[in-house]
Amino acid sequence: MELSSKKKLHALSLAEKIQVLELLDESKMSQSEVARRFQVSQPQISRICKNKEKLLADWCSGTANRERKRKRESKYSGIDEALLCWYHVARARAWDVTGPMLLHKAKELADVMGQDFVPSIGWLVRWKRRNNVGFGGRHGLAPPFPPEPPPPGPPAQAQPPLSLKDFSPEDVFGCAEVPLLYRAVPGGGGARAGLRVLLCANSRGTEKRRVLLSGLRAAPRCFFGVSGEALPASYHPAPGVPWSEWLAHFDRDMGRQGRQVTLLLAARVVEGVAGLPGLRHVRLLPLAADGSPPSLPGSVVRAFRTHYRHRLLGKLAAVRSDRDSVSLAEAAAGITVLDALHMAAAAWAKVPPQLIGSSFVQEGLAPCKMAPAPGQAASEMP
Repeated sequence: MELSSKKKLHALSLAEKIQVLELLDESKMSQSEVARRFQVSQPQISRICKNKEKLLADWCSGTANRERKRKRESKYSGIDEALLCWYHVARARAWDVTGPMLLHKAKELADVMGQDFVPSIGWLVRWKRRNNVGFGGRHGLAPPFPPEPPPPGPPAQAQPPLSLKDFSPEDVFGCAEVPLLYRAVPGGGGARAGLRVLLCANSRGTEKRRVLLSGLRAAPRCFFGVSGEALPASYHPAPGVPWSEWLAHFDRDMGRQGRQVTLLLAARVVEGVAGLPGLRHVRLLPLAADGSPPSLPGSVVRAFRTHYRHRLLGKLAAVRSDRDSVSLAEAAAGITVLDALHMAAAAWAKVPPQLIGSSFVQEGLAPCKMAPAPGQAASEMP
């Protein structure tokens, strides 16, 4: 009698895992049905669901190899991440970084961390592959939101005036850049430390985009040794929001989903990205600075700020409970940009979809009147 052969393992790439998550989110298919479609086992689909946040963070980072099937972590992960942070600084300063320079910096970081590590050419090649760094004369790191070349063909004709009525509520997005005093506490402690937070959601409240924070420092020390894939939000190492890169990334996401959406933006932002090529799936609808509602309802921004403040005060209370002699201002001074990133992501997740949907309607930013339940908006406010 012939023994049954062992079933061959079929590993899914990162892109296929994202397709699995989209199928489970957007359809009523069970895990077993999805497993049969991708010719894998149901436990593998279950593991993908458990790692959903890490997979989405990897996909949205723009630096991950999306065709990889297994992620092999470096033995020296702290050096790996620290070198990547340093490389972002070098790129922001337009340095001509070479392979020998990377090897020298890796050894320097290892010495600082007290690790007995001598980087080799093989390690550098694997580091570049793990972080999706393109090979070439200058070994340049792929930008967080790599631009997509415009499709070939005749020049685009002038588009007709855009109206909210041309889109369904799910495809109308509002977006706003929110200043955040991430250390501010009652009494003024830490009030000067500020970040910019980019919030974006659709008018139904059913889709909230990943939070993006930007600051004044190219690479805060608190990020050294931290795995970027595990972060719940994105950080841009420069002052101001990188609108062109963010819009290009948003456009690619909508293209993968086969959607045509509109994005409400302040007129000054639209003017600043007027020459951006390649936006094929996102139409920009500018809102005048005076006499019109903001591009993201004010009640949504206030809810985000309130949830952030609750988390900040809770963290400060925990710090003071461990150290009785610490004042509130001293505890606030210990809040890092990394702490703010985690608290901002948690605060944005806490803003309820019902509040977002009703706020869009009340501000006149929804394509059709979607009457909220009586008292819904008020009950959802923190």
